[in-house]
Amino acid sequence: MKRIASFEVNHDILQEGMYISRIDGDIVTYDIRMKKPNGGDYLANGAIHTFEHLFATFARNGEFSENVIYVGPMGCRTGFYLLLREKVGHEDALALVKDAFRFIVNFQGEIPGSQPYECGNYKEHDLQSAKDDAREILSILEHWSKEEMVYKTE
Repeated sequence: MKRIASFEVNHDILQEGMYISRIDGDIVTYDIRMKKPNGGDYLANGAIHTFEHLFATFARNGEFSENVIYVGPMGCRTGFYLLLREKVGHEDALALVKDAFRFIVNFQGEIPGSQPYECGNYKEHDLQSAKDDAREILSILEHWSKEEMVYKTE
């Protein structure tokens, strides 16, 4: 079988940050790497779940809501994928992610979509850990630029 593009990225040198993973037609996949791959520190399931609910809710209710295709966690538990229509632009995508993570850090109240009739695993949420994870990556992304969104090869 053909090797998929994400397996071509050298995870030994990949650092936390936000990267343009691929462009397929008018869809851009962003790799929001919140933890260093194979670093021994991974996102916990409850935090991932809460983060996903908050991130997706924020992204689908904002300025670019019509251009949000998907928000979801990586199976390796080191970050999230964000798929947007290309017309959003890389700088706007980065701004959207920063705003979403600020929203998560400051979130108070009931997690959207966390009732049994809305969610397939409503008991596994961890708001505090989601806030901590958002705060940690936000400290990196606050100084991130469009030029840094390209995977390093060395």
